[in-house]
Amino acid sequence: MTEEAPTTFDLIVRGIDAFDEKVRAVPPDAWVAPTPCADWSVRDLVNHVTGEHLWAPHLLDGETIAQVGDRYDGDVLGDSPLTAWESAADASRAAWLSTSPGAVVHLSFGDNPALEYGRQTLSDLLIHGWDVARGAGLDETMDPATVASVLGYLEANAKSWEAAGIFAPSVQIDSDDPAKRLIALSGRQP
Repeated sequence: MTEEAPTTFDLIVRGIDAFDEKVRAVPPDAWVAPTPCADWSVRDLVNHVTGEHLWAPHLLDGETIAQVGDRYDGDVLGDSPLTAWESAADASRAAWLSTSPGAVVHLSFGDNPALEYGRQTLSDLLIHGWDVARGAGLDETMDPATVASVLGYLEANAKSWEAAGIFAPSVQIDSDDPAKRLIALSGRQP
């Protein structure tokens, strides 16, 4: 009997849960700590990811960028970063679990299947989860199945994302470790 590989949507739920563990573990004094994302503190990074997950239910439900508007611009964490993240994560998790991979999602760069949006979301969760861990001094271990999925996706897209300014130039490393290769490919020093 062979084990079936998890789907992108299964991995997103795992990614949300892994990011949640990291957010819960941020020490009170680490919210202002710098992260590998230039100019972003741990709080700034959690704010970014929380905002992305506030958007997800709308986009997965077929809304356009214009329909969502600017309601999630700025600080979405307020006085309770953990509570804000939990609320966004719960709604996002539910939306991903009820979405078809072929559903059309209206993104800033055009209409795409939900599966493509899912791959981007999974990449964001994994890489920014590592960023939060590095910034807050937490365990940087990443789920191997998620690493394998995101690494393949990044290998196909990192150069164009780098050219678009989404990623810093990849970091050259001498390692066969998939997690280190993924982090280096995303423009970070593992």
